[in-house]
Amino acid sequence: MFVNDNCFNEWMEKLSKKLNEIGKDLKSFIHTSDVFDRDEKLLDNQDLCLMLHISPRTLQRYRSEGGLPFLKYGQKIYYKASDVKEFVYSHGNYWDKKHFDENVKTKGGE
Repeated sequence: MFVNDNCFNEWMEKLSKKLNEIGKDLKSFIHTSDVFDRDEKLLDNQDLCLMLHISPRTLQRYRSEGGLPFLKYGQKIYYKASDVKEFVYSHGNYWDKKHFDENVKTKGGE
């Protein structure tokens, strides 16, 4: 396969730009202590579905109805554990609350 110099240079520039974008994204994750409280945990969709025993569609419905606050970073959605706890405590029953508290402790220990 033959690749001329111009094509290669264009490809390398695109690659370099993309790597710089990824680097900026990673730096923002490194400095989350400046944004969130020290004890704050971020949970993703999979974490929440497993913790609350709900489907991804149910989680999407909670978001779209405005009841569950979330953060969107790129294509990925995150939830602050404190926001989820408030949501569960205001909408769930005793067992939901107890199960959530146990799972957050386990998640934080990882």
